[in-house]
Amino acid sequence: MTKKDKKSFNQSLAEWKLFIYNPTTGEFLGRTAKSWGLILLFYLVFYGFLAALFSFTMWAMLQTLNDEVPKYRDQISSPGLMVFPKPVSALEYSFSMSNRESYQGYIDELKKFLKPYATEEQKNLKPCHNDMLFVQEGPVYDACQFPIALLEACSGVNDPDFGYSSGRPCILVKMNRIIGLKPLGRPMIDCSTKDENITLSTYPPNGDIALKYFPYYGKKLHASYLQPLVAVQVDLGASSTPKEVTVECKIIGSPNLKNHDDRDKFLGRVVFKITMRAK
Repeated sequence: MTKKDKKSFNQSLAEWKLFIYNPTTGEFLGRTAKSWGLILLFYLVFYGFLAALFSFTMWAMLQTLNDEVPKYRDQISSPGLMVFPKPVSALEYSFSMSNRESYQGYIDELKKFLKPYATEEQKNLKPCHNDMLFVQEGPVYDACQFPIALLEACSGVNDPDFGYSSGRPCILVKMNRIIGLKPLGRPMIDCSTKDENITLSTYPPNGDIALKYFPYYGKKLHASYLQPLVAVQVDLGASSTPKEVTVECKIIGSPNLKNHDDRDKFLGRVVFKITMRAK
């Protein structure tokens, strides 16, 4: 057969059948059973070694980690502040006293957020009376009660609308949790506005944060921990006149808690705007 001659279909089919299985040599796809066995054994040993190496590396790395406390915590030395209810847009609240639907979402979120702070929910927590750092050695870590009554007019007990229906909306402010944080001095959350016609009230008085809620030992060890809260009530007045006010809250009174950083404008402070519409 010359190069120009073409193989017939039957010849090509016969060659493929012979390649797939050659009954004379016992080869399958061009290899004997022994050859296939050696190849499979090689790859089994090779990938088994890689899997074992990966597993050992992961195991060795996990031995350096603590299941209860993060190993590296030097990037966050001072807490930021958060506000509740969560605004629909970026740190801006907007509502109308005459339209309950405009602030009903804020009320529902505040009630949901404060549910763990109800007296019945805190019956298993410790009634701490000593206002000092609550340092514990474990293995059991107690959490101090945070009486909802400390929030006074913003507790939702006497005013289930949290002031929104009367033009005196309440905003809750809390510090982010940092494991092992021990504030110095007397930490407080101070809230202010540049509008001299607007009155701000903070609860507890002066935005005081008791030291007994520190340090925090982590979600796993301190599962029942309740963060201390500060409420700020903004008195916009009962008139239907549209008003807009910007409020800044920041941590003061503790030298190791920062409220200013050129690289992080939200470190230790938060700024939000409240707009009361006419309708």
